[in-house]
Amino acid sequence: MKSIIHLEEIRKSYFMGRQEIRVLKGINLDILKNEYVALMGPSGSGKSTLMNILGCLDTPTAGKYILNGQDVSKMVDDSLAEVRNSEIGFVFQQFNLLPRLTALENVALPLVYAGVPKKQRTEMAMEVIQKVGLEERSHHKPNELSGGQNQRVAIARALVNSPSLILADEPTGNLDTKTSIEIMDIFGKIQESGNTVVLVTHEEDIANHAHRIVRLRDGVIESDKRRSDQLVTV
Repeated sequence: MKSIIHLEEIRKSYFMGRQEIRVLKGINLDILKNEYVALMGPSGSGKSTLMNILGCLDTPTAGKYILNGQDVSKMVDDSLAEVRNSEIGFVFQQFNLLPRLTALENVALPLVYAGVPKKQRTEMAMEVIQKVGLEERSHHKPNELSGGQNQRVAIARALVNSPSLILADEPTGNLDTKTSIEIMDIFGKIQESGNTVVLVTHEEDIANHAHRIVRLRDGVIESDKRRSDQLVTV
């Protein structure tokens, strides 16, 4: 089975003056293509730092990170930006939508950066908006949409480049329970259609939607359990 993420002895330290703060202390982790994984851990466990490294938003102090066959652990910023744009779709708690753009324009934004012609990017953006069930609201701006609808727009934007990995950081943190369940159902469908989904959350009920839960504590993996009813398909 092919790993989309392979982490080998990943370490991350920060320095405050001469003092070294060790945040990640040797993380070894393989995530297979088409897995649905939740990363959990208390504040200070290192899960946000690990998420930033997985998303190529930060680089490790030591260790190796292979993402979809590429060693990204030693890449410079420009190369990391290219990998982020082509390989990773991000979904954040705050949605991070541009207020003056419509839902359709927000979703199409990554395609603008990728140099896709306007007609083609409109078609591609509309296709993923339909996947998240928002076609009737595609010309509304974020302030005209509910929190759940805005998160659907953010998910569609993450999908529009056909990335190999979806990273979701507390994606239901600003949503009520009913809307959270609807959003998690969408992530389930995304995984069923062939995407790899990695979710960071501190909520047990949200993590339980995933097929595998990796728990961090004090910069190391405390436990890594796959639900017994889940088979990984490649």
